Amino acid sequence: MKAVVLNQDTQEKIQVLDLPKPSVTEGEALVRIHGAALNHRDEWSRKGLYPNLKNGIILGSDGAGVVEAVGSDRDSKWLNQAVIINPALFWGEDQKAQGRKFEILGMPRNGTFAEYVVVPVDRLVPKPSHLSWEEAAALPLAGLTAYRALVYQGQVKEGEQVLITGIGGGVAQFAAQFAHALGARVFVSSSQSEKLQKAKELGYRGGFNYREKDWVSQALELTGGFDLIIDGAAGEGINDLIQACKPGARIVFYGATAGNPSKLEARRIFWNQLKIMGSTMGSDEDFRSMIDLVESHQLHPTVDQVFPLSQALDAFDRMKAGKQLGKIILKP
Repeated sequence: MKAVVLNQDTQEKIQVLDLPKPSVTEGEALVRIHGAALNHRDEWSRKGLYPNLKNGIILGSDGAGVVEAVGSDRDSKWLNQAVIINPALFWGEDQKAQGRKFEILGMPRNGTFAEYVVVPVDRLVPKPSHLSWEEAAALPLAGLTAYRALVYQGQVKEGEQVLITGIGGGVAQFAAQFAHALGARVFVSSSQSEKLQKAKELGYRGGFNYREKDWVSQALELTGGFDLIIDGAAGEGINDLIQACKPGARIVFYGATAGNPSKLEARRIFWNQLKIMGSTMGSDEDFRSMIDLVESHQLHPTVDQVFPLSQALDAFDRMKAGKQLGKIILKP
């Protein structure tokens, strides 16, 4: 089978290779992949910025396909079923936070950028019938991360004013889509005008270019402040987010792509009774609830561009350049 593997000894750091088709053991399922989506962790692995990297590992966390084999007769109900793969492994029993054994499919174990992948049977979820293979592949990691940040941590409510930052990214796309479906008044930010225009076309209330010095003033004038902000960047922009909040608002961070801030306006945080929370991917409970939301509202993930597996390098380079609006998909 063809697969995209990490090889830090090469110039491009990834290779498309022919590998043996994997076999299953007890408690596992073999899934023929019909679509797989890129995430930033794949590009970070390529850059050598992710922990526990191993050459030869197949990258990719997100995938959807058809179950071709199982390791036990008791799991035979899954045979020939169209499924989405939950890439969160060993979350643990505590809904509040992941356990020490938590890992994500695609590093350090083989992932979905291949014609076939073997996963534990308990990672399989039936594919919502209204989703295409590409849309289904787009959903798992980013959708789960967005759902937990917005619903479990952020406790979003109907009618609230919600700001989703960095709208071009996959998690931000899902967070905005989910918030809109749940009745929130959704606003977005980006540094690219075309992405802000696209957000307006999708029905969101407004957008702000965070490169503009007065974007916070613009936001406060338009909205009076946000009840909830979902952010994956952190960095120096954190104090702008704090300033853009209503008293009693919540800020949820699911990443820190801009690094740590050099200072934090603590007085504004305590005086305005703000809540600042961290969030990661999510539990199995979050995943089930996220799928229910997608099905009940018949939501369709935004797909940016589809590449054949043989053009994986072009797909990675598109993500590296930050050109995408929605998820980038690989198809075997």
